[in-house]
Amino acid sequence: MKILTISNLTKTYGDKTLFNNISFLIHPGDRIGLIGPNGTGKTNLLNAIAGKAPVDSGCVTRSPKDYRISYLPQLPQFDANLSILDAVFQGDNPMFKLIKEYEKALTAYTQHPNDAKITARYTQLSDQMTQAEAWNAETDVKTILTKLHLNDWDKPVGQLSGGQQKRVGLAQALLTPADLLMLDEPTNHLDFDSITWLEDYLSKYRGAILVVTHDRYFLDQVANQIFELEYGHLHTYPGNYEKYVEQHAERIANEAASVHKQQQLYKQELEWMRKTLKGHKGRKPQGRKNQFHELENNLKQVPKNKQQLDLNIGQQRLGKKVIELQHVNLTFGKKPILRNFDWLIQAGQRYGITGLNGAGKTTLLNVIAGKQPVDSGTVIIGETVKLGYYTQMNEEDMAPDKRIIKYIQEAGHEVIAKNGEHISATQLLEQFEFPRTTHGTHIGQLSGGEKRRLYLLKILMQQPNVLLLDEPTNDLDIGTLTILEAYLHNFNGTVITVSHDRYFLNKVAEKLLIFDGNARIEHYTGIFTDYLAQQHDNSQHQHKTTNKAVTIKKVNDKPKLTYAEKLEFAKLEPAIDELEQQVTLIKQQMLTNGNDYQKLAEQQQQIDALNQELEAKMQRWEALSERM
Repeated sequence: MKILTISNLTKTYGDKTLFNNISFLIHPGDRIGLIGPNGTGKTNLLNAIAGKAPVDSGCVTRSPKDYRISYLPQLPQFDANLSILDAVFQGDNPMFKLIKEYEKALTAYTQHPNDAKITARYTQLSDQMTQAEAWNAETDVKTILTKLHLNDWDKPVGQLSGGQQKRVGLAQALLTPADLLMLDEPTNHLDFDSITWLEDYLSKYRGAILVVTHDRYFLDQVANQIFELEYGHLHTYPGNYEKYVEQHAERIANEAASVHKQQQLYKQELEWMRKTLKGHKGRKPQGRKNQFHELENNLKQVPKNKQQLDLNIGQQRLGKKVIELQHVNLTFGKKPILRNFDWLIQAGQRYGITGLNGAGKTTLLNVIAGKQPVDSGTVIIGETVKLGYYTQMNEEDMAPDKRIIKYIQEAGHEVIAKNGEHISATQLLEQFEFPRTTHGTHIGQLSGGEKRRLYLLKILMQQPNVLLLDEPTNDLDIGTLTILEAYLHNFNGTVITVSHDRYFLNKVAEKLLIFDGNARIEHYTGIFTDYLAQQHDNSQHQHKTTNKAVTIKKVNDKPKLTYAEKLEFAKLEPAIDELEQQVTLIKQQMLTNGNDYQKLAEQQQQIDALNQELEAKMQRWEALSERM
């Protein structure tokens, strides 16, 4: 059994302890969801396990020593000049190298079929592909890239967006053979159909999985354990996210009861200490004195339970006229984004915008915010509208040497709540999980998620009455998302959210705009999962009613064989016949060997090897024959 053992890991960053003396095992079949507030060390823990970052103490033991780990980091790095396909085949995996060489040989052979040297090289690599059972791997590569909407395989990585590069990294991680697959925020920048596909793919994954994600529905589908990293400690829970919520609430309640008892005991001891000091001039029994100080230290180390945040921030009055788009047209190059688009947004409405990446969702928010001019049409913004725009990229001045409190106070030293109460910037920071001890910290010392949380708080402090949120779930932890969802629930203004997070959209959106590409935009009233269920039902119905003629047409629409593939196909059938004859011959020889068990074992090994090669050639023959 292959097991990864994490023993007594400790990691500090400056004055902050990310994790303290934590230990756990990862067994085959484990599906672990790692959660916790931003900045608590989740990514650092993955880096430590992968051997990409040192720890202060502790060790990671692989058993056996050839235990393999495949890792998708938050920001995968690639040579900008590599094509998508070459980037996926990057690394030390021998099968990747073989497929890459075969692809080059196939291209050369297609261009120069009469060159004897090129033909020999192509034939040699084709045989190696068969021996290594690499045909299925090549098919898997192209299938996964297609499912992740990476279709232009020759496009240089340097020309891709950050989200597209993350998908290239995800494809590479999924395709690398491993005993443990580690994924850091894999659903960021994925369309909902790709997320659904990924859930299904991981359900069939042979190795163990350790995933950091904020996507609660994804955790429900994928995880069979939840690890929570918080205040330097690791808490483990069996089951998926739904089970975790129940168990976490029970643990917090038990801890609160225990803390209350300690506080009561501390008060009694403190009173006793004061009386003793007054009556005995400071002479106290040393044992009781030591007990008091130990109790005091323990109370200081008890982490504060997260407050149930009630961000009761007031807003300016929002009139009936909010936002209206009339006959708006917008095209980027030859790509239509909006075509004769009409949209009326009223006070108090909650819109969710989702759909294909690159179809124009962020562009629509930029049009509303006045950051993107339109080709034609009218954009009307009501006079009482005060916009707050949470963008995917921080456009604010988040200078690394600026302190947290200074950055927030740029939006104001206080805000006024709906009840007229004044709430200071310091209080708001504490409510947003920035303890008072961190307020003097430089922004450069924060994690990416902590910066996004700080940026969000600054926007809310400006007390907008219309909120534009562009993919807020991409970088915020589950705790902050819960805070934001509670805030939006009590928000009196209008909210327009771009997101692919099903859980978040269900919570905050009552109406949907679905971007299907090429300026096709669908309106839907209701929650997002109802829309997905309806789409699934429609797809099933369409599949059932598809007639035989259409099915035949789909088969014929598959790409035709290249010249090189036709030659390969012609050689496969004789090769299959020869392999079958070899297997039959060896089986006949085994009948004559009687009790020579060593000879029988050797012949059985030969048969097993031939059968593997035979199966690979048969699969390749079937794949090519379907396209004939």
